[in-house]
Order: sequence, then C-alpha cells, then structure tokens
Amino acid sequence: MASTSVPASSLLQTDTVLVESIVSAVEGCLSMCGCQAGCVGLSRVPTHEIGTVTGIIGVHGDVSGFITVNMAERVAIAAVAGLLQEPLRELNSQVIDGVGEITNLIVGGIKKKLSASPWGFRHVTVPSVIVGRNYRIAFAGGLEFVAVTFEHRNPEAIMLDERLLQVAVSLIRL
Repeated sequence: MASTSVPASSLLQTDTVLVESIVSAVEGCLSMCGCQAGCVGLSRVPTHEIGTVTGIIGVHGDVSGFITVNMAERVAIAAVAGLLQEPLRELNSQVIDGVGEITNLIVGGIKKKLSASPWGFRHVTVPSVIVGRNYRIAFAGGLEFVAVTFEHRNPEAIMLDERLLQVAVSLIRL
C-alpha cells in the first residue's frame, strides 16, 4: 500500500474570513468590556475547552452549526465587570448572565462580518452557558472548524490558563 503525504501547508490552511471575523468580533466585544486580549493560537481541530465558563449559540441560514465562547473564570469575571461597569469578585449568577450577553455580542460581530461571505448565517439561538470542566462536545463530520485562542491582558492572573479565552466556530454549508 502506497502512502500519500500531505503537504504541511495544506494542513495549516484556514479560512481567513472565519478567523478575521472571530478576531474582529472578540476585539470589539472586549473593547466594550474595557478589556484587551491578544490572539495567541489557532486550531482547525476541536480541542478540549480551556476555561470553566462556556457560552454557546446555535446558528443557521445558508450554513448551520454553533459558536462557543470559552473562558477562564477570571476572564469571565473581568469582562462582565467591565461590561456592567461594576466591581465583581466571584463567579455568580450575574457573571453567568453576563457571559451569555458577551457570547451574544461576539456571535453578533461574527454574524455581521460573515454576512457577505459563503459562511453567512441569518438566525441565532438563545445563548446557553455551561459552567464547569470535564465535558466534551461531539462534532458532526464535514464541519468547518476554527478555534482562535486569546490571552487576556490581566496582570493579576499569574497562571496562563487564568488568562485564556477561546472562540470556536463550527459550521457546515447546507
């Protein structure tokens, strides 16, 4: 049996429209929250969720799928505190609701950026928020998957995993 080699460049190709829409939406949303984060990673395959708080919204139209916004607890608290313009110190129901709103804002930004592309979608579901670790999302075959990881600029967070936020887009054209 002959082996076929795949050029490394084809393994790393990512739809730049999807990546740019994610980066733009996250930067816009975090700006509203008085936060900053830099892009530190990109993946074309599903990875384990890096944080303990995940917002998820389904999308449909000419494409179908979902978008997740996963973040460390410290990132969630800081972003929601900035969005609400009030001090928050712990993960509570207000922060969980705020993560749903941040997820809405990010997905709305992605929707706007993708509207004129082949990845455009018209409808979104109500956000759900998952709190905790040790869950896995099953992905259907044929999905275009892109995850972009950001590092929140928070001098109080010593450990890297306390500063991470990841937005993943999983779409299939109908």
